[in-house]
Amino acid sequence: MKLKPRRPKSNQSPLLFFLILSLFSLPNDAKSTTTLIHQFKEAPEFYNSPDCASITDTQDNLNNHQNADTYICSEEVVHVAMTLDTTYIRGSMAAILSVLQHSSCPQNIFFHFVCSSSASLLRAAISNSFPYLNFHLYTFDDSQVSGLISTSIRSALDCPLNYARSYLPNLLPLCVRRVVYLDSDLILVDDIAKLADTPLGDKAVLAAPEYCNANFTAYFTPMFWSNPSLSLTFADRKPCYFNTGVMVIDLERWREGDYTTKIEEWMELQKRMRIYDLGSLPPFLLVFAGNIASVDHRWNQHGLGGDNFRGLCRDLHPGPVSLLHWSGKDWYRFEANINKAMLIQTRRRKG
Repeated sequence: MKLKPRRPKSNQSPLLFFLILSLFSLPNDAKSTTTLIHQFKEAPEFYNSPDCASITDTQDNLNNHQNADTYICSEEVVHVAMTLDTTYIRGSMAAILSVLQHSSCPQNIFFHFVCSSSASLLRAAISNSFPYLNFHLYTFDDSQVSGLISTSIRSALDCPLNYARSYLPNLLPLCVRRVVYLDSDLILVDDIAKLADTPLGDKAVLAAPEYCNANFTAYFTPMFWSNPSLSLTFADRKPCYFNTGVMVIDLERWREGDYTTKIEEWMELQKRMRIYDLGSLPPFLLVFAGNIASVDHRWNQHGLGGDNFRGLCRDLHPGPVSLLHWSGKDWYRFEANINKAMLIQTRRRKG
């Protein structure tokens, strides 16, 4: 594939992404929110730098099934997985744009998007905004997990799509050996290939930044810790909290160890006796905490948003930051403000 010179990287601050989102097309009439949030401007095309590895098949050939398989299975592709829904589509758009803008080889990135509803609308939104993007959209069957979900302390955590990350090894093609999973409320300001190349060692199934100063016991109930057979789960490990919004996953090792089943078993136990209060995070901690490959904290400056809004600011990581994660409620508030602005504009037009 003949590579075009890549456009110079921008030194603009991450705040620009919020401004870009606010400039996306506003509605001309009072349609439903589900329709409104899919009207976005087209993003520019990003090109590989001259030293990027060549991949024979381009986006133009992905309509051919055989060529698509060749492209997806290439060793040179960086695979990125994200979930998509209509509520957080603005955050997803910003995340995708940030990945492409800061990648040295954006044409070598393949996105795997998972959704549980509105597939046609979401596909159109991605295709219209990023016409040159290499991606595939997978439909996640909520029934796979809906019967396993127990009520958590926040209703938003009970959404079945929050659990789709546990099923990525079943959804993605078998030839995809490694994937970077990203939440929809983050911005990258560094090359994602660096994160994708994280060494996993001989045994680790996933890698993520660890936070060993966090109170790990707080993620489980007194019932869990008072039960000897349960608390011994961590007996041979040194478990640390890690955020599942940014993970590098070895899909081959996951499949070999059948870790989806292991996560489901903990969720089934949670239905019978309450051993944790949060949503999809504790089962990951139960299965993987203490056995993951550590990633530099620069790759997940999480906690932005809600804590800052309340004046309880989380300490920033020392040194440079490669990924900003608004795991508070900033995206929710931003979406609400945009919808309010749309409604006001529509009323003014009618008045």
